[in-house]
Amino acid sequence: MESVLTFARLAEEISREAGGMLLVKRPARPEVLATKSSPTDVVTALDRASEELIRARIRAVRPDDAILGEEGGSTGAGRVRWIVDPIDGTVNFLYGLPEWAVSIAVEVDGEVVAGAVNVAPRGEVFTAAKGHGAWLAGERLRCNTGVPLDRALIATGFGYEAGRRRVQAEVLARVLPRVRDIRRGGSAASDLCSLAAGRVDGYYERGPQYWDYAAGGLVATEAGARIGGLRGRPYNPDLTICAAPGLFEELHDLLAPLDPERDA
Repeated sequence: MESVLTFARLAEEISREAGGMLLVKRPARPEVLATKSSPTDVVTALDRASEELIRARIRAVRPDDAILGEEGGSTGAGRVRWIVDPIDGTVNFLYGLPEWAVSIAVEVDGEVVAGAVNVAPRGEVFTAAKGHGAWLAGERLRCNTGVPLDRALIATGFGYEAGRRRVQAEVLARVLPRVRDIRRGGSAASDLCSLAAGRVDGYYERGPQYWDYAAGGLVATEAGARIGGLRGRPYNPDLTICAAPGLFEELHDLLAPLDPERDA
């Protein structure tokens, strides 16, 4: 079995190649190839090209590993599984906004042990390996600590369906007066890496899928953050909360009575 550092280096290498391809091939206005959960939840041809490249590179060096990708679904079986989001923040990518990323995580026996998030437009590749920290450009990352809720800058995001957005707006209206301010970047992977780098203090969101936060979640926790769901549950698409210990509990206790997992 490869070491977690080897997995992290391979994830970084592949994410850099995919991100570079996307930067070169992105047209002025990428074509919408399909939609998913709603007409605003888009897939571009380059989403699929990116995932195809990533899958090919993984298979070339680790042909027996499983892969779970946003566009191609689940393939293979085994102790090692790669979790791939070829473009996290596709709407940003479509509009030419810089907050999109290639996200690649590696599980061993169901636990995420390595990951890389390439926020390609910013030229930033975040990496993490279980027990070895989170890194950016050779510097070890540490999340902000000791920040009280009323001084916390909180990142969040919104779903694609109108009913869910309505509830998320209601929740946000209760959160906003209690914190320093809100940031909405448009990429869960990038948001979690921003938390690891101290650019925001906390994060919560309903809706992102496993491939959106697998790598970014490890980057955040290896930078000292806590990640989870409501009432002791693991982080999941119903709700993911992330912040340094202390702020995590304050943010959780603010959100829990608001029933943020509902859609209507």
